[in-house]
Amino acid sequence: MTNTGKFFPQSAGSPLADKLRLGAKALAITLLLMPVGLQAAAEDKASFEPVSPTVEQARANILIARQLQFTHFREQKINGELSGDVFDAYLEYLDGQKIYLSAKDVEQFQTLRADLGAALKTGRLEPGFDIYNTVQKRIIERLDFAIDLLNKGVEDLDFDADETLSLDRSKGDWEPDRAALDKLWVKRIKNAVLAQRLNDKNNDDIQDSLIRRYEGQRKRTAQMRSEDAFQAYMNAFTGIWDPHTSYFSPRTSENFNINMSLSLEGIGAVLQSDNEYTKVVRLVPGGPASQQGQLKPADRIVSVKQDDEEKPVNVIGWRLDEVVDLIRGPRESKVTLEVIPASASDETMTRTIAIERDKVKLEEQSASSDVIDLKRGKDDYSVGVIKIPTFYADFKAMQEGDPNYRSTTRDVRSLLEEFKTDGVDGLVIDLRDNGGGALHEANEMVGLFIDEGPTVQIRNSDNEVQVLADQDPLVAYDGPLVVLVNRMSASASEIFAGAIQDYGRGLIVGSQTFGKGTVQAVRPLNHGQLKITQSKFYRVSGGSTQHKGVLPDIEIPARVDKTRIGEDALDHALPWDRIEAVPHNRYFDFSALIDQLRDNHATRFADNSEFQLLQREIDLLKEQREVTSVSLNEDKRRLYQDNMEDRQLAIANARRELRGNEPFESLQEWQDWRDIDTAAPDDREDRLDFVVREGGHIMADMLNLDREMASILPDGNVAAQAQ
Repeated sequence: MTNTGKFFPQSAGSPLADKLRLGAKALAITLLLMPVGLQAAAEDKASFEPVSPTVEQARANILIARQLQFTHFREQKINGELSGDVFDAYLEYLDGQKIYLSAKDVEQFQTLRADLGAALKTGRLEPGFDIYNTVQKRIIERLDFAIDLLNKGVEDLDFDADETLSLDRSKGDWEPDRAALDKLWVKRIKNAVLAQRLNDKNNDDIQDSLIRRYEGQRKRTAQMRSEDAFQAYMNAFTGIWDPHTSYFSPRTSENFNINMSLSLEGIGAVLQSDNEYTKVVRLVPGGPASQQGQLKPADRIVSVKQDDEEKPVNVIGWRLDEVVDLIRGPRESKVTLEVIPASASDETMTRTIAIERDKVKLEEQSASSDVIDLKRGKDDYSVGVIKIPTFYADFKAMQEGDPNYRSTTRDVRSLLEEFKTDGVDGLVIDLRDNGGGALHEANEMVGLFIDEGPTVQIRNSDNEVQVLADQDPLVAYDGPLVVLVNRMSASASEIFAGAIQDYGRGLIVGSQTFGKGTVQAVRPLNHGQLKITQSKFYRVSGGSTQHKGVLPDIEIPARVDKTRIGEDALDHALPWDRIEAVPHNRYFDFSALIDQLRDNHATRFADNSEFQLLQREIDLLKEQREVTSVSLNEDKRRLYQDNMEDRQLAIANARRELRGNEPFESLQEWQDWRDIDTAAPDDREDRLDFVVREGGHIMADMLNLDREMASILPDGNVAAQAQ
């Protein structure tokens, strides 16, 4: 399991605990309290000086190669096939969109393709550095081309031609030569100009903004150093084993160690590189961004502005660690992000979000409760709801012997006692957006709902299996149970949901979970650190939580794009597999009820206005994601944008009217309202969203459909039903 120091002795290896991935597509980090370190770049025509490897880096490379071959969970040798994989991954890391290198450049690199493996085993870093130096030179050439073109003015650019630009070039071919790259970059610049023009900026402001953007990128490229090349090369290498194995440079190691001591001060967001953008992967529960409510998963950051700055700094094309340094800042200071929302129809639709930096407080991550009252004919049902944002524990207070230390299990047990007093008929546990946390808390949480037994299996690279179990025969709640999950439910959440499903202890409702079922350890090197995957989680039924996650018994679609967020969206993710099941009780067999429960759910949702609006949003997002190119014809682009904005506004107003409010007259009015009205809703029915209420309805269906469920009601004997 992840070695996180005395404050985090047991971690389920959640994406939150796995937030420093400096690889091609799994680069993530939580923003912590640090001084702001980057300002807008000024014009700098300095050339990039080729970098060379150091003796310390060569030694670290040899150690990394040995660790990967002999201690990683995935058994994989460094051979000719892997050498080619590293070559491809390295080029993808350096130029994933194929906008800097030409096919001629790549052809010249082919002589190195078969040599990288042998070189990496022996610490010979020159081939990787040669590729890196060439790419940096090509980047500067491209940026010089863009700056020169913009200096001539944007007025003469042709926006009447029927041209298009591909949105994702990663799977396409390299442009054949420099002339073809010039044509591509003219299109890229026209797209950048058009994006700002459609946001009502004038030509002078557009020209100034884009020149500053490209000059900033150029300056940073010219300042690249040996450590940048080594980190890029090593992460292309380690990423071949799995997306959560990565090299931490000495600077990155310092950031990781700060993070794992739970010094979660900043805006509380997990970020990832996404081509030229920095993308939000998830928000830390209880963090400033989560509390503020506007920043969402899959939003892409365009610019960052500090309180004392007049103009924002454009961060398109920046490295992730640079963006992180810019967003970090002192507690109670404010940072303003310009983002492209995940729901935006194209890159022209941005919004500005101001977030006050603060510390993530434990009490804001703690479990909370509510009650849903339902009427079914002559029957009234009271359903308890417990929301668990993360699996937490105050390890410091625990180690100091504080008898009143806070933890997920302790807080949930207390809430269950309150429900017993109130006499609820059933329970809904909401694990949506719960990214995991402390492994032992997930283990103990399962124990609140079963008498005793195994909860999760952990298999290491030597095929040794450790079984964690609940050894307490006491049951805190033995009534009917529904567990809500979604794509952002990960790691410890998946362990809990999987155990509840395997024991037949309750129904899982929602969407497929994240699928993070691996465990990492951080190991020191002579130069930096290596975070390496050493084991996998398996359910008591034998199936892994890796890659597949937990599949719900009753599915409710979600807005999150599963092709962009989730373990199976990451390159080289370890596959799903299974081991032997371990003996465990089966408290209830839902097979006789599940078809009718699904039918009732489908009927209810067919008439549910909230769900119909959600489905419209999902359909619109899917349609947008299927767009592979954008028009560079201004009239066509405006027509497309107007159409998308009208459809978004129609959905927003339909939801507005559903709540008895006046519709918005324009999309801008809606966005302005969202910027101001960010507080959590006070109305109880809004706080208990329709998915939670549907969990209550499914619970009522369970109680109505089969009186056998009475055997696991609060006054029943759960243990007697074990098979």
